[in-house]
Amino acid sequence: MTPRVVLDTCVLVAGLRSHRGASHRLLPQVVIGYFEHVVSVPLVIEYEAALRRPETGVSLAHGAVDDVLDFLCLTGVRQDIHFAWRPALPDPGDDFVLEVAVNGQCDAIVTFNLRDFVGAGRFGVAVLTPQQFLTRLEGDR
Repeated sequence: MTPRVVLDTCVLVAGLRSHRGASHRLLPQVVIGYFEHVVSVPLVIEYEAALRRPETGVSLAHGAVDDVLDFLCLTGVRQDIHFAWRPALPDPGDDFVLEVAVNGQCDAIVTFNLRDFVGAGRFGVAVLTPQQFLTRLEGDR
């Protein structure tokens, strides 16, 4: 069974900012199809805002950011939000990520910010770092 996840914005930024680390190794797995990633309109808008902010350290040209976003929208499972559970997390700014995961019947949220998603487990969604998720992927093959 192919795992279904939501990639938190911090994972996307880290994977595009550096060619080292688990986040960068995770991104090509989308192309190969080892997992499904779920997106929503608010999540893609957050991706775009983060990738265009100079302080994130992502040094992609404007057109390259568009290409990345187009690719994520093309390969992602598009999820409308039918039910909202707010507030559910310590940081209300992260609730929409949880809502994508729950509405999209995801197995996990992949993030570096584990503490920000305390409480996601009660919705049946695991919270994993990119390395933890890669380890699970490799164990499933």
